[in-house]
Amino acid sequence: MALEGFVAARIVELQAMLADPVQWVALAAALVAGALVIVSAVVKTIVPLRWLAVGGNLGFVVYGFAHPAPMVLLLHLALLPINLWRVLEMQRLTRRVQRAEAGAGAPQVWLQRYMKRRRLRVGAVVFRQGDPADRLYVLAEGRLEVEGTGRFVVPGEMFGEIAFFAPDRRRTHTLRCVQEATLLSIDEATFRQLFFQNPAFGFAIVRLVVARLSADARHAQPIVPPAANAPPEPHRP
Repeated sequence: MALEGFVAARIVELQAMLADPVQWVALAAALVAGALVIVSAVVKTIVPLRWLAVGGNLGFVVYGFAHPAPMVLLLHLALLPINLWRVLEMQRLTRRVQRAEAGAGAPQVWLQRYMKRRRLRVGAVVFRQGDPADRLYVLAEGRLEVEGTGRFVVPGEMFGEIAFFAPDRRRTHTLRCVQEATLLSIDEATFRQLFFQNPAFGFAIVRLVVARLSADARHAQPIVPPAANAPPEPHRP
């Protein structure tokens, strides 16, 4: 009997809701908001996902106000400005990268406006072999040595990006300052946002990484002199 009474009461509430135009608006808003939440479950990119969340928040705000449902209203009133701020922040970041892209093609030029600057004295270590990779760097001034390789980092060069893509995410060399230097760095979270939100930037980074790995592979190959008794190359006119 208790179940039958509960069902009967809900049917009466539904009939009253359908008879009220305001409740029709509330029901439609809830259905649209629910559909947006379902669609957001299959979206993979951040900006569309945030816009779907904003749409869902708006729908549930309308439902919570018209039904009324105070807890639903308060929850989505709290979530709405957060989602709006995040989507606007992502769009602003993307526009800034696109403007930088129009002015220069080098990834390190695009990154400079997002980087922090610090000075290094002679002998200072930027990072050591085996350290976790948590930042990417651009040398603005000075000179750095890649210990054990005889290679130097010169101003304008970007470094540290390969470790972001390595399986263990560890530094493969130690970098030491051999001249007073100015170093620019960007944290991993900001770098990932730029990488995933701007395909042109991501492609440029991948191209840079491949070029570095190809150069390292060429330097690692031993030079094999020709055999003494090898036949001479045929003469080509």
